[in-house]
Amino acid sequence: MSVAPNLVTSVHTALIAAADPARAPGMQAYMKSAMPYLGVSAVPLRQICKALFRDLVWPDSDAWQCDVLAIWRGAEFREERYAAIELTGVKVARPFHTLAALPMYEEMIVTGAWWDYIDAIAGHRLWAILQHEGEPMKRAMLAWSTDRDMWKRRSAILCQLRAKENTDLAFLYACIAPSLDSKEFFLRKAIGWALRQYAWTDPVEVRRYVAEHADRLSGLSRREALKNIGATP
Repeated sequence: MSVAPNLVTSVHTALIAAADPARAPGMQAYMKSAMPYLGVSAVPLRQICKALFRDLVWPDSDAWQCDVLAIWRGAEFREERYAAIELTGVKVARPFHTLAALPMYEEMIVTGAWWDYIDAIAGHRLWAILQHEGEPMKRAMLAWSTDRDMWKRRSAILCQLRAKENTDLAFLYACIAPSLDSKEFFLRKAIGWALRQYAWTDPVEVRRYVAEHADRLSGLSRREALKNIGATP
């Protein structure tokens, strides 16, 4: 059985107790957020979540998703949505990172529609699903890479950020390809970021790819991709 009602209240109460209202307007302005902030920075927020979530257990993925989405959907302040993302990363939820969790993350990505949410989900949670269910998840991300929703496209591009030497290059390039000609800043940035991350593993390959696609890659994507390695050895 889900413990969502009590958990939602506990998260809300704990965050309000830790809030610094003087910081909230600046945080909201920096993130260009329509949703207000309480004024709880990242470190205390993670500490609060660690304490609140330490002893939680769920009988199945559905119960876990219910709790995550209860916090996400009921959020009045942005920090509450950060807490929902923290809840997706607790150790006992690791077995739940299968394709069954993808609709939950899709909702969070589409309704969140901003980089702070999307990057945490794509870079960590979608990667966890990819590790558990490689080929089916790749097919799902390839479908996302051509979706009308920009944030789903960004998520597909970024889902291998943590892969390092285990990066599937053909899959990465296939996720990038539909957005190569996009004018969207967040897609151009994502392309450069994904290439930059892989450049730590294989700078020669990233230089090759950038040179091959020089006529289509935006200046931003090229700069980001080559930031740490340069155009030539």
